[in-house]
Amino acid sequence: MNPRILALGDGAMTLEFGDRIDAEVNARVMAARNAVAGLQLDGISGVVPTYRSLTVHFDPLRLDRDNLIERLLEIARAPAQQASEVVATTRWLIPVHFGGEFGPDLAQVAQLTERGEAEIIATLCSLELRVFLIGFLPGFPYLGELPEWLRLPRLTSPRAAVPANSVAIAGAQAAIYPWQSPGGWHLLGRTPVRLFDIGDAARPALLAPGDTLRFTSVDRDEFDRLSSAVNAGKMVRKDWLDS
Repeated sequence: MNPRILALGDGAMTLEFGDRIDAEVNARVMAARNAVAGLQLDGISGVVPTYRSLTVHFDPLRLDRDNLIERLLEIARAPAQQASEVVATTRWLIPVHFGGEFGPDLAQVAQLTERGEAEIIATLCSLELRVFLIGFLPGFPYLGELPEWLRLPRLTSPRAAVPANSVAIAGAQAAIYPWQSPGGWHLLGRTPVRLFDIGDAARPALLAPGDTLRFTSVDRDEFDRLSSAVNAGKMVRKDWLDS
């Protein structure tokens, strides 16, 4: 679809690039986010990227609405190859202990996909997953995309409480729950990594749209060691970077 502008009251508008979850569409969203930041327009208070759109918040008393619309559409109509050149801001390596009490749905996922548990873990750890957006909960990353054979619908009966730091899949996506909350995704493991730090005012969420991450499988002893280090403040964000 052609890019279009949707009004969101008098202080925000959404620039839509498509109508589906698609890596190239999302790359165009990220390119637009970077381009809007590069404009350095006085009056823009924030930009919010999603799978297929970019919402721009602005002060209508400081920015002419029609002029801003023209600038956004000009950005959206940039040649497609520019979107493909968007470079992920940060690459992360996230340790996960799969299965057991941390991954209660792993055996069922193996049964439904007719694959072994080890193959499922190896597949997840082989993927470089893109952070499409942050939503649902503070710091909750929507990650994609999973191979076709691993795409399963959500649980018919969601759990009332999913433990914090659970790694899960549903549809074409993977995710990590940064907080305990209700949830209907298939739980495959848990990470010791803290995804949201309320004490970091500049960037409380570890992950950001456009980042990529890989999972690495760790045994329970290593999980416990890393968890203790995180709780003691001995692990910092740079320790999770994928060098």
